[in-house]
Amino acid sequence: MDRRGFLKMSTIMACGGICDLYADTNRYKYLQDHEHKDFATVFRKLKLIQRQVGYGNFNIISFDEAIKTAKRYKHIGEFSIKELNLMEKIFYMDAATLGFYGKRTVSEITHKIDTTKVVKIENSGHYLFKGKPKEDYERILKDVGPTLKLTSGVRSVIKQSYLFYGKVMRLNGNLSLASFNIAPPGYSYHTIRDFDVGRKDWGYANFTSRFATTKEFSMLRRLKYISMRYGINNSYGVRFEPWHIKVIL
Repeated sequence: MDRRGFLKMSTIMACGGICDLYADTNRYKYLQDHEHKDFATVFRKLKLIQRQVGYGNFNIISFDEAIKTAKRYKHIGEFSIKELNLMEKIFYMDAATLGFYGKRTVSEITHKIDTTKVVKIENSGHYLFKGKPKEDYERILKDVGPTLKLTSGVRSVIKQSYLFYGKVMRLNGNLSLASFNIAPPGYSYHTIRDFDVGRKDWGYANFTSRFATTKEFSMLRRLKYISMRYGINNSYGVRFEPWHIKVIL
């Protein structure tokens, strides 16, 4: 089996059976072979930046701020031109070519979260946009109860890139399967309004279909003022995400 064939087989195994939606493996888009080294270095640097600025602040750090942080600290190291070009290439690619059919939410990789329009949620390490998102979250807590918590709020381009890159790394460079699991940077509604919720003390299980079996999810489904963005067989080309709250403006 050649390298590409091996990667296809390994990514099918890694995605836990969700690949039935991607049965035609010839449609998969991968990192190019010469990009893997730079991509791994970019991901490592973003991880170090997250540690440097703090996990909470990393949620709202901009692309330009991340670049400056890397340059400032020797243990991170300045991004090379090739690394920056690779980040831009991934951001500006048409996600539909990967099988993700959502609309772009931000047009520029340098998009900056307006910190005057977000608020940090106590005991969560996450931010929400002021106005409807924060109001919905507070209303949900009141209606569902104290066993519910915020698991992910505002995500800058850099935070979404970091999450997307991590999935690409775990799927051996398969950009298509990564986009089935998480919106590519520039396409996430977390960057403009949506948020995730979960059950307290459930950890990673909150980001699996198991969350749909909880009483918290059952109560969420009864609420008329919210909706799920990524339901079963959704038009975005994304897996079922029962934890993702669609903020209706």
